[in-house]
Amino acid sequence: MNKTILLTGILLGMLAIIFGAFGAHGLEKLVEQNAVDTFETGVRYQMYHALFLLFLGLWDGIGKKQKKFVFWSVVLGVLLFSFSIYLLAMNSLVSFDFKVIAFLTPIGGVFLILGWLLLGYYTLTKK
Repeated sequence: MNKTILLTGILLGMLAIIFGAFGAHGLEKLVEQNAVDTFETGVRYQMYHALFLLFLGLWDGIGKKQKKFVFWSVVLGVLLFSFSIYLLAMNSLVSFDFKVIAFLTPIGGVFLILGWLLLGYYTLTKK
C-alpha cells in the first residue's frame, strides 16, 4: 500500500507542476485572469495533497486499513476538487458547459477535509 500511496503522490505532484506551467504560460493567453486564478487554486491544492500523500506513504504512524481510508479520501478529493476546477476554469474554451459539474468541487473539498480529519483521528486514537 505504501508504494501505491507514494507513486500516486509522485504522479499528482508531477501533474501539478505540468498543470501549473500550463496555467502560467499557456492558459493566461486563452482565458480571463479570474479563470487563471481559479485554475491555480486547483493546482495549489493538488500539490498540497501530493505532498500529503508522500508523507502518508512514508509514515508508519497509523495502520494499513486506516491509511487506506485516508489515501482514498484524499485521492477522491483531489480528483473531484482540483479536476473540476480545471474544467470550470477552461469552460470558455469548449462548447460543453462544465458548470453542470460545479457541484463536484465542494464534494471534493469535503473529501479532502475528511482525509485530514481521518489522519488526525487515527493519530490521536492510536495506542
